[in-house]
Amino acid sequence: MIRRVYERAASAPGVDRVLVATDDDRVRDAVRAFGGEALMTSREHTTGTDRIAEVAASLDAGVIVNVQGDLPLLDPHMVTAAIAPLRADAALPMSTIRTPIRSREELTNPNVVKVVTDRDGFALYFSRSPLPFWRDGVPAGVLAHKHIGLYAYRRDFLLSFARLTPTALEQAEKLEQLRALEWGFRIKVAEIAASSIEVDTVQDLERARAAIGGGG
Repeated sequence: MIRRVYERAASAPGVDRVLVATDDDRVRDAVRAFGGEALMTSREHTTGTDRIAEVAASLDAGVIVNVQGDLPLLDPHMVTAAIAPLRADAALPMSTIRTPIRSREELTNPNVVKVVTDRDGFALYFSRSPLPFWRDGVPAGVLAHKHIGLYAYRRDFLLSFARLTPTALEQAEKLEQLRALEWGFRIKVAEIAASSIEVDTVQDLERARAAIGGGG
């Protein structure tokens, strides 16, 4: 799976270099076996963002994209979509992506992170709970928006962000992007039509294998 994610990320337009940041020798060895580049990091990191920041400190790059290894169906254009807001607004510190949720199963699944934004596309909140709560019943069509765990950061912001004290909402939801919101930073959320499967459970892995086998 890591090879598939690596190769898809490398094929994204505008990406100059792909690195795998890991604290696991097995992941490092697997990446190097197929010719990829992997760097070992501290085992003390509690979030992927903190791990990426350790690697970013040694890089000469203006923008860092965090593509998590649990996205075997990654569309390279997702990376492009995540980077686009930073290219459009020099003052923006970070951005991410979302896609419509159209099933009640996804809406209620705590492994599917939901996001709501303001009218300009800036994140208001991320949650594992159904978001928003439909007081008068869930409507047909688009029920909510799924957050896809792919982030683009300006390098200087990423290094500063990793030094911020984790916040109460971040710890409650186990979502590090809430740290940015609680500290007052804005996150632009680009919307894409395509979705993807994030592998958090055995069932997710089976779904991903079926989709790949079917040409996904």
